[in-house]
Amino acid sequence: MGRHRAGYLVYTLYRSLSHCLSPLIHLHLRFRRFRGIEHPLRWRERLGLPSLPRPPGPLFWFHAVSLGEGLAALPVIKRCVQRRPDVTVLLTTTTLSAFEVLKHLLPSEVIYQFTPVDTPVAIDSFLAYWKPNALLLVESELWPNLVMSAARNGITLAILNARMSPKSFRNWSLPAVLQMMNLMLSKFSLIIPLSNVQAVHFQILQAPPLSICFAGDLKFAVEDSLSYNPDIAILEDLKLQIDDRPVWMASSIHKGEEKVIVDVHKRLKNIHSDIITIIVPRRPQLGRDITREWKKDGVSVALRSNHDKLLPETDIYMVDTLGELRSFYRITPIALIGGSLLPGLSGHNISEAAAAGCAVLTGHHVGHFLNMVSEMQRINPLSVHQVAGNIELCEVLTELFSNCIALEARRAAGKQAYHALSNGVGESVWNLLNCHVFGKALEET
Repeated sequence: MGRHRAGYLVYTLYRSLSHCLSPLIHLHLRFRRFRGIEHPLRWRERLGLPSLPRPPGPLFWFHAVSLGEGLAALPVIKRCVQRRPDVTVLLTTTTLSAFEVLKHLLPSEVIYQFTPVDTPVAIDSFLAYWKPNALLLVESELWPNLVMSAARNGITLAILNARMSPKSFRNWSLPAVLQMMNLMLSKFSLIIPLSNVQAVHFQILQAPPLSICFAGDLKFAVEDSLSYNPDIAILEDLKLQIDDRPVWMASSIHKGEEKVIVDVHKRLKNIHSDIITIIVPRRPQLGRDITREWKKDGVSVALRSNHDKLLPETDIYMVDTLGELRSFYRITPIALIGGSLLPGLSGHNISEAAAAGCAVLTGHHVGHFLNMVSEMQRINPLSVHQVAGNIELCEVLTELFSNCIALEARRAAGKQAYHALSNGVGESVWNLLNCHVFGKALEET
């Protein structure tokens, strides 16, 4: 206690402040529900109020903020269900988009709830009801009330794919909160960092050295943990509609990136008059908004949610649906991974496209995915090509459309790098959890 006296003082102030702000946070959740950002029926789970019964026996709680983190947790969750049938698995996520996709991918035995907000009442209510034996945070969810209340209740703590953005690292390094972060990290039995850089960050923030262990990036293990059951009839129908037309895809694009994509499409159309560009925006509503704007400008757009057909004059196929990205990676030879073309963005998972056999392109604004890009390029330099803007993107696509040997080389390189980096990651994480977390959690039951 003496060593962490300053940390406890800062945490006490945080807990008091978050308690005082609870009414405003409650109103904010209601406003988000009104806007359709929270689940219309299950939004009260965010206040720590359960919607499902808790089974008897030990329970392991996995928490991921959004879809990417939830998918990264899947390999471990599935091993837990298969190898520890005596334990109930609970998964929480924060976003509605994660819920809509993950509910179809999780084993039926897994309980799914929305994450409680980090207020004392919500966290304490959640913990009192679910009584988890272990809490496994995925990537970057270091909330003070969550961590400290879990530790106070004797819950064993771990972080999988541990990372923090440069901004978060700078904020946690400030003298006013560094002591609280030091206190929080002292409660973890296991921290599995995403990369060497992330490991150094946690060491600088004074995480216990013996708690830091390496296993690889869990995002590389996602594909092998999924049961891939695409709608074959729909995919075959789309393939027939595409026929021999040149096609490429821009996935997970954010607002503003569509301007780059449509400019590139128009440039390519001067060379390939029958080209099709498939766009999968990060959020479905963005796709609908873009479609309305482009149709006013005379761009021929087929909207997935409307079941529009690919006609000879169609320029863009807009996929404004959730959960189909992997299916589309399998019907296009080239994939640009968005969220990476403009300053302020931080990239998305490129391993999914590589696993599907796409030639993988991305921008330079990739955030913590820089480690994934670097590792894949280390295995095979052709596996990922980073482009600086619309001119370079157009040049690269022009080459790939005209040079089938170069295209196939990049597709093969991506697959090779993915398989080299995914080998054994899920099992390594499972072994570390067995050694450092699960045994301890069940001993303290």
